[in-house]
Amino acid sequence: SAALSWTMAAEGPRSLFALSAAAVSRNMGALERDVWALPGHLLRGLLPLLTVFRLDRAEDAARRAGLSTQPIWRKLWDDVMKTRPPNSENITCWRKKFLETFFSNVLHGVLDISSDWRLNDHHFSPLLHSSPHVSQLTLCNMLQGAVELAAEHNQKVLENLAGSLRILKFQHLLSSDQSVKRSLVLLLHRLIHHGSVSQVSMYSWPVPDTVLVLILSMSAGFWHSGNALAYHSSPCGLCKEADKAQSQESAQEQAEQIRCNEREQSDGENQKGSPRALEEADVEVSGCWADAHLNPVLSGPRSPPLQNQACVEASSKVPYDHTSIQGGSSPRCVSDQLSCHPILRKTRRRLKSAVGKKRRCLRRNRGPRADPEDLYDFVFSVAREHNSGLLDKNNATEAENAENWTSCSPGSPSTGHASCKKRGGSARTFSLKAAHRFRSVSTLELFSIPLTAETCRILSNLLSSWVSLENLVLSYNGLGANIFCILSGLRALSRHLDCHLRVVRISDIFSYVPCMELVRCVLSVFPQLHTLSVSFDLKNQLEGNRPEGNPSCSEAEIPESCLEQLEIRFPREPLHTAFLLPVLKASKSLQQLSLDSATLPCSQELGLLLEALKECNPNLKKLSFHDVNLAEHQKEVLLLLQDPVLQEITFSFCRLFESSTTEFLLEIINTVKRNSSLKSLKLPGNRLGNHRLVALADIFSEDSSSSLCQLDVSSNCIKPDGLLEFTKKLEGHIQQRGGQIQFTHLHLFQNWLDQDAETAQEALRRLKAVCSVVNDSWDPSQAFADYISVM
Repeated sequence: SAALSWTMAAEGPRSLFALSAAAVSRNMGALERDVWALPGHLLRGLLPLLTVFRLDRAEDAARRAGLSTQPIWRKLWDDVMKTRPPNSENITCWRKKFLETFFSNVLHGVLDISSDWRLNDHHFSPLLHSSPHVSQLTLCNMLQGAVELAAEHNQKVLENLAGSLRILKFQHLLSSDQSVKRSLVLLLHRLIHHGSVSQVSMYSWPVPDTVLVLILSMSAGFWHSGNALAYHSSPCGLCKEADKAQSQESAQEQAEQIRCNEREQSDGENQKGSPRALEEADVEVSGCWADAHLNPVLSGPRSPPLQNQACVEASSKVPYDHTSIQGGSSPRCVSDQLSCHPILRKTRRRLKSAVGKKRRCLRRNRGPRADPEDLYDFVFSVAREHNSGLLDKNNATEAENAENWTSCSPGSPSTGHASCKKRGGSARTFSLKAAHRFRSVSTLELFSIPLTAETCRILSNLLSSWVSLENLVLSYNGLGANIFCILSGLRALSRHLDCHLRVVRISDIFSYVPCMELVRCVLSVFPQLHTLSVSFDLKNQLEGNRPEGNPSCSEAEIPESCLEQLEIRFPREPLHTAFLLPVLKASKSLQQLSLDSATLPCSQELGLLLEALKECNPNLKKLSFHDVNLAEHQKEVLLLLQDPVLQEITFSFCRLFESSTTEFLLEIINTVKRNSSLKSLKLPGNRLGNHRLVALADIFSEDSSSSLCQLDVSSNCIKPDGLLEFTKKLEGHIQQRGGQIQFTHLHLFQNWLDQDAETAQEALRRLKAVCSVVNDSWDPSQAFADYISVM
């Protein structure tokens, strides 16, 4: 209040309304309800004088009065954060942006709330009151933020985040001690397994430790349900509720079983030897199996894999063909019918005995001697299981490979006491087979994190049953030959009918195999993909010396795929249409194709590609070339521009006018004028210069039938006088057309508009009256100075 009064005094004499508003703002605790009922013109003057706590609570009242608080939150950002947020033009809610960034800054200790009077309110708890607005959070360094959020006094904060947080990021992580890891476990368990986090992204981790495997496994929904996971020395409250519900269900099943056994004892002698009774029992069992077919019981967030195994064992002993039963089907109905049927009583006992052995073995592994180290021990056994089956290259047939993938995948049923014998019954070694399955994320992104062979095997095993995963991004992970390990996990995942993976993006410095071979291999493994991006910077010099045992991707057959978007960045490799053709033929639904940094081995190659696209991909809407030398392919460029189906064409840094004449530019303009289907033309980095930019304005002349909405002329050496001349010519064409024009966006990034600021401002002002101008405040002289300063 004192700071507010001083601020108002410094501004000079105030009106009676301003003085009254200041007095009201100082007493909002008592007057809040009356203030929200004020008319709009009074509330408008009061809102800027409120603290963050009161301003947030005023949102509903302001909306009812027809007022927007966005300008106030924007000013708060400028005054408190003192930075310009990236992509500020795309921010739709400054309230959310401010409170989300405020939460992160307070959590990491980079913002002092005493620095501004609007942040000081004794009712205001910074983390608690801003947490409901946080949808994206970044944890970094020593994970201090995770420790703070997992603290007991922040339970309510963590509960709010569980409902609001969607994206969890880790950046520049360093080694952590055991107490930090336990806090991280609690955080991930609450935010992922019992929360709403759908995306986990990790950035820049040069030397990852066991925390990486921990984050990956918990993101996939796996964790051991023993007493290792504790919440302030007691089991997780949400897990306890689930266990209680499961125990009640088990008690009900046992009661039904007892009643069934009593009926069996009382009626068994009367039914013995009766053909009609046996026939009715057979029908009853068959009907129960049909119900399992039609109404599979969806496992809850913590359903143990033992249920699936019981169903599998039951189906193997019943003399009926039920091979199509889903892994998630409940065995309860089958078990009851087996125990009630006189003929199948012995089978029931064998089933119960087998499951009993398995459960006893599992209980040994979940003994009370488990300690917090168990949280990290079990995930490494995944790689050992993986070696024993998932990557076994000595199998004779693909069927055997499929069996191994299934038996070693985390979501598959446990192999029973045999697997326990393999682990030696140790209380310190856990497997994913003994872990419960929780909720998992749908997007996983790994940027600049080296993945060792061991980590790739673990990730592959997790991927093999990660059915909720929709987006997978692996960027600069140094995969090398381990890419085949990842592909084996994707192959196993593709066999799940409920698999959701649709987007895969792989990028790295060196390409272990040629790009086209990798594309063919990925699509042959996972034809359900909708988006595939493969990008490499350099060609591996040792590419010809691949280890024996890896299949040749170039020979992989591609089934009909669902691919809609394909992006390939070649490490200066030649583009051979013959290698791309099988991909195009298999991708009838392809709508977007992007080719980057490819070389054309001969002058006919681009023509062959265009013919293949026309024949195989009639639905192609967007075509992009980046850093592909098209200087000698003017005929093909014109053919693309007159294509009646393409809606967006990009020629980025393609040297279009390097050896062309004025006639070629006129042909481009006339072709675009006649094409009514083209909506977007992107020509960045082609050295248009002033004179070519001015000529492009004729695309919108009175005799044009063009429907062009977006034009990108970024990085084209355009100067302010050329931009102003283009603007004047464009205004003339619009006037001739009676103001009827579909042109909406002009992109001008990284041009030479700083050479004459006054002319540039006039051109931009006039352009913004015509269309939306997307540009930057890039200063080439300052950029050069910055470059020199760090040399």
